[in-house]
Amino acid sequence: MSYRFAMYLQQELPNYHVDCEYNRTGINPKRLDPVYLPTEADDTEGKTVFPDVIAHIRGTDRNHLVVEFKKSSSTVNREIDFRKLRGYKGDVRLRYEHALFIELTVGDHPGVARAEWVDA
Repeated sequence: MSYRFAMYLQQELPNYHVDCEYNRTGINPKRLDPVYLPTEADDTEGKTVFPDVIAHIRGTDRNHLVVEFKKSSSTVNREIDFRKLRGYKGDVRLRYEHALFIELTVGDHPGVARAEWVDA
């Protein structure tokens, strides 16, 4: 679902690259500081992140939009996604301009259950 969303988003944002599960800053992986994600006590390097969809300009520090999707059937706490999204916006290296959480209803009546912009 996120891939199809990215295809449509690319048409709406022709001046940006729209990628799925993209985690690179040049040759280095994009990382979030431990304050944003649950970490092990000995993790001092942060966590590598794989956002579901991003709109950015590859090879630059221009990060426009990050989107996280969650199925309504998921048992993973949504607060983890919100912490990541706040991290994408608040991290001084990543500095995404916009962050969006989308929860999708699955089953007999699929659709968007929730869409919420996230502030840092």
